[in-house]
Amino acid sequence: MEFILASGSPRRRQLLEQIGIRNFVVRPTDADESLPDGIDPGAAVELLSRRKGEAARAQAGEGDLILSADTVVALDGAILGKPHSREEAVSMLTALSGRTHQVYTGVTLARGEDILTEHEVTAVTFRPLTAAEIDAYVQSGEPMDKAGAYGIQGLGALLAERLEGDYFNVMGLPLCRLGRMLTRFGLDPLAGGTGEETP
Repeated sequence: MEFILASGSPRRRQLLEQIGIRNFVVRPTDADESLPDGIDPGAAVELLSRRKGEAARAQAGEGDLILSADTVVALDGAILGKPHSREEAVSMLTALSGRTHQVYTGVTLARGEDILTEHEVTAVTFRPLTAAEIDAYVQSGEPMDKAGAYGIQGLGALLAERLEGDYFNVMGLPLCRLGRMLTRFGLDPLAGGTGEETP
């Protein structure tokens, strides 16, 4: 019996360890990440996290507990993925400058046929950014593998003026919601539970 994190994100690994879950294995999946046109961001992250969980479940034991997640940034309801070029990163950051956007993370827990999927939303407001600041941030390389072209846990913290909601959600794993979800599977991190104690 294993606790499986179906994600290659080092931030998600760190966040799991932060809440006392250290006995887990990392098994990223190559699940389909395409989305239907016009899908709502909340529905999108739930769909993607569930796909990842189902892909991991196909390779897991019946008693294994699988955690999968997906995070997107949305501005005016439009999903911003990871930039594919420096120019795209500049365009995203320019659009986010001085405005409030939403970060959505879908979380799926699965064991056997029991699957639970939910999502969390956090509002993030960027301060107004100059073209020189955007260029310097893009030159750092940090935006290139991040949804919305920024990482709140890195230099991107200098861009975010205000957050409303779960900070850890912006990092890619809403810990408060995850904790409540885990109790549905008999795991209570707040009471000192670890992956080894999952029934």
